[in-house]
Amino acid sequence: MQFLFLSSGPFKIPLPSVHYYFSSFLHPSIHPAIFLQLSAMLSFAALTLRLGSTGCRGGRRNLATIVSGNKTSQLVRERLKEDLDQMRGQFPGFRPGLVVLQVGDRDDSNLYISMKLKAAAEIGINASHVRLPKTATEDEVLRRIVEVNENLEVHGLIVQLPLDSINPMDTEKVTNAVAPEKDVDGLTSINAGKLSRGDLGDCFIPCTPKGCMKLISQTGTSVAGKNAVVIGRSKIVGAPMHDLLLWSHATVTTCHSKTTDLAAQVGRADILVVGAGKAEMVKGEWLKEGAVVIDCGINHIPDDSKANGMRVVGDVHYPSAKEKAGFITPVPGGVGPMTVAMLMENTVQSAKRFLKTYQPGKWNISYAKLKPQKPQPSDVAIAHSFTPKTIGRLAREVGLFSEEVEPYGTTRAKVRLEALNRLKTQPNGKYLVVTGITPTPLGEGTTTTTLGLAQALGAHLHVNSFACVRQPSRGSNFGVKGGAVGGGYCQVIPMEEVSLHLTSDIQAVMAASSLVVDTINARVLCESTQSDKALFDWLVPLRDGHRKFSLSQLNRLKRLGIEKPETLKPEEIYRFIRLDIDPETKTLSGYVASEMMAVLALSTSLGDMTRRLARVVVAYSRKGKPVTTEDLGISGVLATLMRDAVKPSLMQTMEGTPVFVHTCPLSDIAQGNSSILADQIALKLVGPEGFVVTEAEGGAELGMEKFFDIKCRSSGLHPDVVVMVASVPALKMHGGGPAVTAGSAMPKEYSAENLTLLENGCNHLKRQLENARAFGLPVVVAINTFSTDTDAELGLVCEQAKLAGALEAVPCSHWAEGGAGAVALGQAVQRAAETPHQMNFLYDLEMPIDDKIRVIAKSMYGADDVELLPQAQKKVALFSKQGLGNLPICMAKTHLSLSHDPERKGVPTGFTLPIRDIHANLGAGFLYPLVGTVAPGF
Repeated sequence: MQFLFLSSGPFKIPLPSVHYYFSSFLHPSIHPAIFLQLSAMLSFAALTLRLGSTGCRGGRRNLATIVSGNKTSQLVRERLKEDLDQMRGQFPGFRPGLVVLQVGDRDDSNLYISMKLKAAAEIGINASHVRLPKTATEDEVLRRIVEVNENLEVHGLIVQLPLDSINPMDTEKVTNAVAPEKDVDGLTSINAGKLSRGDLGDCFIPCTPKGCMKLISQTGTSVAGKNAVVIGRSKIVGAPMHDLLLWSHATVTTCHSKTTDLAAQVGRADILVVGAGKAEMVKGEWLKEGAVVIDCGINHIPDDSKANGMRVVGDVHYPSAKEKAGFITPVPGGVGPMTVAMLMENTVQSAKRFLKTYQPGKWNISYAKLKPQKPQPSDVAIAHSFTPKTIGRLAREVGLFSEEVEPYGTTRAKVRLEALNRLKTQPNGKYLVVTGITPTPLGEGTTTTTLGLAQALGAHLHVNSFACVRQPSRGSNFGVKGGAVGGGYCQVIPMEEVSLHLTSDIQAVMAASSLVVDTINARVLCESTQSDKALFDWLVPLRDGHRKFSLSQLNRLKRLGIEKPETLKPEEIYRFIRLDIDPETKTLSGYVASEMMAVLALSTSLGDMTRRLARVVVAYSRKGKPVTTEDLGISGVLATLMRDAVKPSLMQTMEGTPVFVHTCPLSDIAQGNSSILADQIALKLVGPEGFVVTEAEGGAELGMEKFFDIKCRSSGLHPDVVVMVASVPALKMHGGGPAVTAGSAMPKEYSAENLTLLENGCNHLKRQLENARAFGLPVVVAINTFSTDTDAELGLVCEQAKLAGALEAVPCSHWAEGGAGAVALGQAVQRAAETPHQMNFLYDLEMPIDDKIRVIAKSMYGADDVELLPQAQKKVALFSKQGLGNLPICMAKTHLSLSHDPERKGVPTGFTLPIRDIHANLGAGFLYPLVGTVAPGF
């Protein structure tokens, strides 16, 4: 123990310090007996010194020992600095965070806050001051508190009282809004309740009472068994002080304004703590001889000797009290500095508690335990056997703030794009894309593998993992395929919610496309029946003698080269109001909806989506000029209709790992991938050691190629690993197996071992592996196993995959076992992600349109060449002339074959790819050639 007492009387040493102090100077070789004799002598001397403080010497009594809060608080701060150095040693870059929230601009509050911020800076705490104006409402204050509560970088939050607002404020409600684990002021009802119950190790103690206890301990006085009196019963000082003394085993009396004979109560106190808020109320003659007096008061009384005419005094009359007390705190310089020091100590304590459960980059997430059944029930029965955790809990587990989550019921939610802005400085996690061989009716299971891999990484390998999948369309849900959100023990749940309306994104897109079609019809009708003046008055009505042009109208005028809308000439009015739409060129509703969904999936922000929607071409004029949604004046309305659809929908797998289900662009005339925004947010949430598993719809030659050359160009994201999904039955079909039709018995070739058929089918796998490796990334093959697969068949596929360049090939049983069945795949992916790699695109955007088509056809499909039919040739010339030649290519080709013929399985050769037409999706930002006889999937 160090010496902390200043005294105007003889120098005194606290009794508990005697042995420690003197033994620190004794050499270890001194005989124990001599040490005991010395200790006895020193103890007697110390007892004499202490008695001297209450006794008389030469006929006059010694003055009380002053207990310095300044010196004690300085030692506390030095100790806290050492604690923070140890934290930084264990967690480099870590700093405890403290936020002081103030409402209004009171001078006294500003002074107290400046003291707290200064103390925090000296120690190394990252403290910030949030000041809300006097006009702030209670709801605004509560929202800001919730924001700080959820910020993992903040470990302490104090609300500066009083709340200086012109609006009504419930102080109790505001105070209790602070999360108990961040309530370093110790004022919430939770912390107060724990303190009153004696749970001192599981709560934050209010700073002033905690500082008082520290000062009492410095006197060497044992609290246990003493009579303690507390004057004042405030929630900040008096009440918690009573509880602290009580649980330190003192006999405690609390006095207040209704207490009778206050002097008599004070006279019995061995320990007196005063927090009454009345200047010099307690007189020296009231005190018990040698009492410990802790003065918490801060009062200002007139004093002409002071420059400002005021003097600071406590609640105890100091001149008379020091004549009788054994120990006394000064004012100022006593309790005040300790209050600030204890705030710092509580903040550091909160940070220590946080670090006990903190693992850098690791979520504090719970996973469900699967108990797979044999025989396996139906997907519906399995899905109904699990109860998902609430979406709010899942959002908190993955690091989302409540204000960033918009719940749709209890198991699904929209995630606001503000989350991405908050996390923009965070490093991205590892990025995996799951693709597959060319699909067959026997099933490859890319979606099931995507979900199974995410479950394996999260629930079994204990790394942060996020799956990003497309929203299933109505066509798959009500068709032969059925649900498109996984299967077996790898599903998104609840399956009914994700399979039907989910969060109404598809409905928003359909409403927007319907508006486009209706607006075109209305515009054609109005232009054919209205005069120029009537049409102009209809489009830009005259109000109060002025015409106000909308933003889209001003943009149209600018495109027409008209600089002064206020003084339009008749000829300019005609050009402005007449779109002269050719009815034969009106885009069908299905095509409009397809492009809008593609826009939604490729947008990187709400503003980006708005700009893309404005570029969507929906018709052509009779002179062949494109007509956009902005020309129609509805681009802003479309963005409004789709403003919620741009937010990814958060759900979960059966094992409780998070999933973003967002957008469903077609895989033929669009890119067929889930949204960029879902991937971007997920990559930030998982952290640098986590994994985001996204899916590329269709075979590698189609969905994966579009993923790289369209989606990755728009997002700027580069994957780390490609996962290629294959199955033994599907490879047998590509090896020449018989056709499979719905309602017919399964041919025996698919249930019996047939290595010859399988080896032939592996040629298709080799081809798709070449396609995947063309982008420069490591490829891991996931063999989605069926119960009819034999060890020899699985071994053959693994062998052929590795010979073809796969980094690893892993059989997986996640459909039947959940994430446990894909652990080996997860481990293989982790190893693959650490290998050096450099992603590259398949073609340069500046290449001519027909050359880009030719590169895709030859390198991805194995075509000998491409044939541009007359209509396609016209479009190449037109788009090149319009400056659209640098757009990426989105091939609209059958997904059932590498060629344009869906009947040709395996590795077709000797064919020329026919391109019958080419369309431009200017909003989405790509050209899509129509290959062969393919028809859009809507």
